Amino acid sequence: MKRFWKTATTVPQDGGRGIALDGRPVRTPARAPLVVPSEELAEAIAAEWNAQGSDIDPAAMPMTGIANAAIDLATGDRAAFAETIAAYAQTDLLCYRDDRDAALQGEQAAAWNPLLAWAEARHGIEFALAQGVLPIDQPAATVAALREAVHALDPFRLAPLSPLVTIGGSLVAGLALVEDAFAADMLWEAVSLDELYQERRWGADSEAQKARDRRAADWGNAARFLRLL
Repeated sequence: MKRFWKTATTVPQDGGRGIALDGRPVRTPARAPLVVPSEELAEAIAAEWNAQGSDIDPAAMPMTGIANAAIDLATGDRAAFAETIAAYAQTDLLCYRDDRDAALQGEQAAAWNPLLAWAEARHGIEFALAQGVLPIDQPAATVAALREAVHALDPFRLAPLSPLVTIGGSLVAGLALVEDAFAADMLWEAVSLDELYQERRWGADSEAQKARDRRAADWGNAARFLRLL
């Protein structure tokens, strides 16, 4: 798609802030008005449109993409969208500890136990921990409380939570970032701990590093979207 506008600006629209291209309102892929809750987020989205060259590159417009997801997907069928995220309550990365390497176990405990403790205090729950990768059942009350926490979020928080949980494998880490309980960089290091540990032990793999860099960029974009709300 070729660039067809000169200037993107933000405008008051439908109780929020819309984005206009040469005065014409931007719409989502589903043709809904692209309207976001805050001026800061709208300005960031307008900046992405203004930064485009002659050819539009959607990959260079992460704030726009997450906003589109919030409007077209999370708003369109909020319960179904939330449920795909809430399913991670049963398989949270932070509950699965290495069963052979004592050093890795120690690093996992140091990085992950504070996050689980935050969630337990925040939601009045308890987690079951596993040694190894065989699946275990979390207490029903824990799953129910985390599910409720996810379903209580508005679409503009559900949308960035989805990639956070998918990338990191941890609903707890994602919710902690949504609530600004821990720094985004610290949470990224926590969900990347196993991979980074193996890299320190066995050496770096260039393709694995590139893949992690892409995931880190997606994580950072989701975290930025939340900060701009």
